[in-house]
Amino acid sequence: QVQLVESGGGLVQTGGSLRLSCTASGFTFSKFLIAWHRLAPGKDREMVARIFPAGEITNYADSVKGRFTISRDNEKNTVYLHMNSLKPEDTAVYYCGAPSLDYWGKGTLVTVSA
Repeated sequence: QVQLVESGGGLVQTGGSLRLSCTASGFTFSKFLIAWHRLAPGKDREMVARIFPAGEITNYADSVKGRFTISRDNEKNTVYLHMNSLKPEDTAVYYCGAPSLDYWGKGTLVTVSA
């Protein structure tokens, strides 16, 4: 059974930091690109960051470039999203997933207070 479980969300003040984690099971994690998406109220779902299978290539949305860092540990089947200099507009539910397989977790809520 495929599972992706996000954790690490919470309430943080503007300028603060959080680290999200996503642990996967039920598929060969190390062979797939993994992405973080987010969905904020009243907005379209947005790709935040993605990382290729061996971690050799990463891509970021312009809105988070320079503030967020995606990484992965294939030994632990886990991908991370380090978020620094958080802004109120980063408030959203963050989902991790394997887009090519259309496998997604249930999300973790990040709230950034002004």
